[in-house]
Amino acid sequence: MTPRTRRLPTALAVAAAAAIALAGCSQSAGSAGTSSSGGTKQVSIALVRQLGTGDYYEQWLSGANAEAKKLGVNLTTFDADGDNAKQALNLQQATATKPGAIIIDHGFTDSLKAPTKAAIDARIPIVSFDVDTGNSGVTTVDQSDATIAKDITDKLVSETGGNAQVIYAYVAGYAPLDKRDAVWKAVKAKNPGLKQVAQVGVVNDSTAAQTADQVKAALQAHPGVTAILAPYDEFAKGAVQAVDELKLNGKVKVYGADISNADISAITAAGSPWVATAATDPANVGAVTVRAAYLKATGGSVDSALEVPPALITQDVLRAKQITTVPDLVKAFPDLATPSIAEVK
Repeated sequence: MTPRTRRLPTALAVAAAAAIALAGCSQSAGSAGTSSSGGTKQVSIALVRQLGTGDYYEQWLSGANAEAKKLGVNLTTFDADGDNAKQALNLQQATATKPGAIIIDHGFTDSLKAPTKAAIDARIPIVSFDVDTGNSGVTTVDQSDATIAKDITDKLVSETGGNAQVIYAYVAGYAPLDKRDAVWKAVKAKNPGLKQVAQVGVVNDSTAAQTADQVKAALQAHPGVTAILAPYDEFAKGAVQAVDELKLNGKVKVYGADISNADISAITAAGSPWVATAATDPANVGAVTVRAAYLKATGGSVDSALEVPPALITQDVLRAKQITTVPDLVKAFPDLATPSIAEVK
């Protein structure tokens, strides 16, 4: 995700920690973390993650680990399980190990600003993914969230003619969701025929299930709804579940964001209301982030801000090309692979 458009107060950020897990990672670390290494040249990189669950972030971590192995990086992962205070502590612990670089993956400015500055003061290069640490000198890696939102809202506007009752899934405070929300606000202003009748969404380790309950209630309260904008795949999964349970397939369409193998299965399922998603390849984004950290650790040249472009992926294309996995998707959409971003030569 990208530099944040809003900051939560420190007390709120810490108090909300237990309820926050926007998407997950597949490795867990205690105070010591877990390691993945390979190759010949050993560079130590610490990966400090705020989030612990979700298909997207498991694939992101898989890509990060694969790139680390390719580069001969000893990658140590600290997982805060959605606990902001724990992530701050993990960052302090990572700094104490004096790695060649630190990757900060998600989180909140207020809980990360001080420990990030301490790492910078210790002369440890920092790369952040989808979070504003509140410090200069940090290399940022982001998906192009504004483009993601534009692509999927363009699709929604095209298919509805700019006139529809819409349920919107959003939780404030996360950089990518905040950026996508800014685009949606502009789309509504430009298309007054789009009526947002309800806002839903929850961020925790049961996001899809709880969002499904909220969407179901909103659909029952607003029977005229024909579109659901769910710009995060766990939201979209919940929306699909709600539409299925209410047997509104064919009437209500879901417009999502992000992609994973499970998402592709959900989109291509018979009768699925999920008609399109805008996304990057999560494994590729993880690889880009590790390359950026490697370059900083080894004195290489890397831009201060890196942005990975997305693609609009429709249900029709996935079905027509019989795409069932993200690797299949990358073959069909080769621009999803971005080896030139933070290229190690």
